[in-house]
Amino acid sequence: MWQQLTLHARSEDCEELEDKLLTQGAVSITYLDAEDQPVFQEEPGSTPMWDNTVLLALFTEDTDLTFILAALRNEEKILNREQLTAEPLADQAWERSWMDSFQPMRFGNCLWICPSWQSPPEPEAVNLFIDPGLAFGSGTHHTTAMCLTWLDSADVAGKTLIDYGCGSGVLALAAALLDAKVVHAVDNDPQAILATRDNAQRNSIAAERIPTYLPAELPDMQADILLANILAAPLQSLAATFAQLLKPGGQLVLSGLLTTQIDDVIAAYQSWVDFAAPVIDADWVCLTGTRRA
Repeated sequence: MWQQLTLHARSEDCEELEDKLLTQGAVSITYLDAEDQPVFQEEPGSTPMWDNTVLLALFTEDTDLTFILAALRNEEKILNREQLTAEPLADQAWERSWMDSFQPMRFGNCLWICPSWQSPPEPEAVNLFIDPGLAFGSGTHHTTAMCLTWLDSADVAGKTLIDYGCGSGVLALAAALLDAKVVHAVDNDPQAILATRDNAQRNSIAAERIPTYLPAELPDMQADILLANILAAPLQSLAATFAQLLKPGGQLVLSGLLTTQIDDVIAAYQSWVDFAAPVIDADWVCLTGTRRA
């Protein structure tokens, strides 16, 4: 049996509160999103945080929390200090609990994302095996899901693709399993490059079908399809680069932006791309367009 305290705090105060909790005897601190706010790593090595964060502080069963709670209730940086209480937490198989929370997901008609430790629900479908990890992208976020659904409906067989901002490689791998000829995976984070290579190996996809690059290493080329599931600001700044990387008539798929950012992103590409109506899911957007000649 354990005891758990649940604290709400702003991101800038979390490190200080974590140090205090550890000093007071907490055996572990877990950070959770308080408001279902996705965050993205913009710079390699950075640690993005949610604006409002939940800290779960775990204490042993025999820890006397009376004085700890009294001190924390006077800490102004704890947003829920007046409601703080200790909750009993039973022992459980933590690894199994985490694994049970990640279930197979279907995108479109035949594309599945499956955890590596489970058998796929439809063995004859296109099954991509991937585990959640440090690099962004296991299919659970709206932006990734929209891109995967688009890939399931698109004709990628025999085509050359670029996955720009590949993260875990989930989009690149899905395209390869859908019979793309080659998918060039690009990311500014070396951890993402490693994750993409590992996931390709896990899915028995030959390395030459998913070559990986840091942005400066990407050779000159023109792809049939370019996908970029990143953020609105880099999507805008990369408009001219993406236009050069696409063949005339090539398809562009952009995601990672919010509904309030649609007009600005489209405006950045107006010299090169004709866009279809945006696809929207929970305020997140997927834009698809065709490169003009």
